[in-house]
Amino acid sequence: MPIKPVIYEVALFLTLGVATAFCVNYVSPNGIALVGQWDPGLGVITAKPKNSAVIHELEINDPETARKIYDSGSAVFVDARDRGFFDDGHIQGAVSLPLGESVDLMDNFKNKYPPGAYIITYCSGRECDDSHQLAQILLENGYNNVSIFIDGYPGWLAKGYPVEPK
Repeated sequence: MPIKPVIYEVALFLTLGVATAFCVNYVSPNGIALVGQWDPGLGVITAKPKNSAVIHELEINDPETARKIYDSGSAVFVDARDRGFFDDGHIQGAVSLPLGESVDLMDNFKNKYPPGAYIITYCSGRECDDSHQLAQILLENGYNNVSIFIDGYPGWLAKGYPVEPK
């Protein structure tokens, strides 16, 4: 068999395989993102999958704004990190609602904080989307005044703002 037809057949099969893969990825609800937002300066980094919980419109982008809200006492700061991280250090007065336990703890949370409360979620900074996922869960549970402090605990700590334990 001559080499030229084999090369064309291989190229055709590769092209069909790649095209099929892109089509399946496109229609899959868990498809791999082909584009993303990779600049932490613009907000939480995300590959923008179809089911992404990242809601940039709810983000508080700088620690100074978060601190002003904190000082006003108008918001409940909610830590989305695992309890071990919370115990090691958190924003002073923050409430622990770990993302992995949020469904189980939601009824208790609702008993303490009414749906009209201003909630600010945070986690481990701009490379963590747990605070976005928790914000989404809170929105689905009737909380309509939710923001996300994207610099999270590391950003707060770096500014020397109040933390626990001291």
